[in-house]
Amino acid sequence: MNPLLSAEQAVLGSVLLDPNQLSHLDWLAPDHFYRPVHQALFGALRKLRSDGHPAVGADGPVPLSWVTDAVDEAGLHVRGLTAVYAHTLTQACPRPEHAPVYGRMVLEGAIHRTVAQHAIRLHQVARADALQGEVEGALRSADVLAGVLTDLARHWGTNPRPVAPTAAPATAPTPPPVRTDHVAEDERFLLAVLAEQPRAMDEVVAWLRPGDFADPGHGQLYRCLGALHHRGEPIDRITLLWEAQRRGLLADGTLSGEQLTAICDSVGAGSAEWLGERVMRSSLTRTAAASARAVRVLAEDEALVPGRLINHALHALGPLDKVRTRWETANGSPAPKAPTSAPSPDGPPPARVHAALTRSTPHPAPSPPARTGPLPAPAAARPPSRATSDAPERPAHR
Repeated sequence: MNPLLSAEQAVLGSVLLDPNQLSHLDWLAPDHFYRPVHQALFGALRKLRSDGHPAVGADGPVPLSWVTDAVDEAGLHVRGLTAVYAHTLTQACPRPEHAPVYGRMVLEGAIHRTVAQHAIRLHQVARADALQGEVEGALRSADVLAGVLTDLARHWGTNPRPVAPTAAPATAPTPPPVRTDHVAEDERFLLAVLAEQPRAMDEVVAWLRPGDFADPGHGQLYRCLGALHHRGEPIDRITLLWEAQRRGLLADGTLSGEQLTAICDSVGAGSAEWLGERVMRSSLTRTAAASARAVRVLAEDEALVPGRLINHALHALGPLDKVRTRWETANGSPAPKAPTSAPSPDGPPPARVHAALTRSTPHPAPSPPARTGPLPAPAAARPPSRATSDAPERPAHR
């Protein structure tokens, strides 16, 4: 027995048995039902109510005309509906007074289905953009998905906010890559330009990250370039080879000396900024497709309540938002405003901060150890701390 199908039948059966139950289901819409015949029948029942059908608000037994008129009205929009099926729906309803609970089950199924549909759409558009070398379609679809999640949260009665799952969700099978040949070529060309023209790092260091490279070896080589640039050391084939060895990239097989030499000996004339934007474009569509797959896996988990589904889905879109912010920076969009407080005169300049980001992956700060007792410390030796809460607020369920 399908629980969602049973819930849809129970809602319709409760309204057929008691038309007054419609007053408790104003938040439920016909398109929340999965089966077209159920959509048409629920829409017909609402129309009869708005038209002032005599059965609504009347005392005593429900007249047979309530059922027959609903079937006739729904039959104008869908085929195959008969009065026999309407009576089957009344038998599928255990108790008409439980209609709001049955309706909430229908809404829950609609939320899962809607999130999955928009995630599939985002994935399709992202892969199409990857084929065409565009990003606008993926960005629009991501905005639509985020808006849908916010709207669904309002219908369900929860506060939409990104919340990481407590356990890692199952991953969907990764589809075959899209045109990895030209992506790898762009990455190799960019690395050759950066190795040949070390000053070109200044053109991409503010927004390009190692994770933007589709080839892990290329990302690690860019990390080596960022490390040398950060330390102000010269960049050439020998220094890159030494840096790769220090990071263990030659020992673990991530890179080989032949690969590095081939990249450094390539023609290094070109625009690092233009090539970097091509790499970023590929990274954005690739991240959009990965976020869409993650959201779809969450939506297909029937055990996940809608409030958590919405918040986990918003969290799954977080990596795409980060790549998008850097993409807008690369394209000359207004950068985020600087903090109002004046920077410390002893702090590193912004250029070195960007260079540090290109050479390493940010890690979360470790949690402070639990205190078993008062441990006073001088004010100068201990920076002020902010109280944070690791436990997310439980979304409200109706």
